[in-house]
Amino acid sequence: MLKQLNTDALNQLSEAARQSARYRMNANLHEALEDPIQRLAIAMEPNTLIRPHRHPQTWEMLMPLRGRFVVLNFDEQGFVTHRVVLGEGYAVQETPAGVWHAVLSLDSGGVIFEVKHGPYAPFTSENFAPGYADEAALDSAALNAWYAQARVGDRLWTYLSPT
Repeated sequence: MLKQLNTDALNQLSEAARQSARYRMNANLHEALEDPIQRLAIAMEPNTLIRPHRHPQTWEMLMPLRGRFVVLNFDEQGFVTHRVVLGEGYAVQETPAGVWHAVLSLDSGGVIFEVKHGPYAPFTSENFAPGYADEAALDSAALNAWYAQARVGDRLWTYLSPT
């Protein structure tokens, strides 16, 4: 079966993200959560919080469909090892399995396309960077502001706790 995402579908997805409590919404192109390759468009507003996390079982490929996205990679101590702005000079980034990373939408109406191995595995606290498992305890505006200005060598873990 042919699958497509047209402008109307992206507009509807972005509107659903704006109305969502978490300011993001996805449209899956894969048939089931058990599919071996997960393919999804994710509409993200700039105020959505994507906590620093990792996927121990799979790489993750990101491609902007509309808008710009900061993608940060971190080492085990929380230092930024790589920063890229997808949609601004870069079109694709593949993060290896097990690498800490975070994403920030810079533009309202932004939609990013994600591809990774399935089946879908729900996040557990171990998938989030130390201190970031409890989303409700985080200041999402401050964390997103940090993401926006973070550079290679900056340390995220000290954002949460300077010790």
